[in-house]
Amino acid sequence: MAKQKNSATVTAQMLIRKPASIVFNAFIDPEITRNFWFTKGSGKLEAGTTVIWEWEMYDVSTQVKVRKITPDKQILIEWGEPATTVLFDFQELPDGTTYIGITNTGFTQQGEELLEAINDNTGGFTTVLDGAKAYLEHNINLNLIADKFPKGVSQH
Repeated sequence: MAKQKNSATVTAQMLIRKPASIVFNAFIDPEITRNFWFTKGSGKLEAGTTVIWEWEMYDVSTQVKVRKITPDKQILIEWGEPATTVLFDFQELPDGTTYIGITNTGFTQQGEELLEAINDNTGGFTTVLDGAKAYLEHNINLNLIADKFPKGVSQH
């Protein structure tokens, strides 16, 4: 029997001082995304496709099922094990900046495992948005993902 999904939700958000088309494309195109998130993507995000995202420094990868794309507005994916749903929402503001929100739902974990998943995903998506802001606004790759868990540092 499949575990029932609970109502736990992870959210992260950030203003990026670039138009929605640029910010949206940065999340669709793995050649751009690799500068602030994963190290390799098997292809651009397109509705109905499945791509592989890799974090080579951690020897980790995941399948990403692209459920829906609304150009310059939204990306809806499923990923992880157990699978959760992630909605990227891009809101272009009148001054030409973009407010991006990421909402992650569909967790099946309970208790301490759920708290750990919420903590990991909140921190992860916040780090991704911080890196996207630095890269898209200032063309700086801060190496945030690679430096999050450097070799030789014990994880508590």
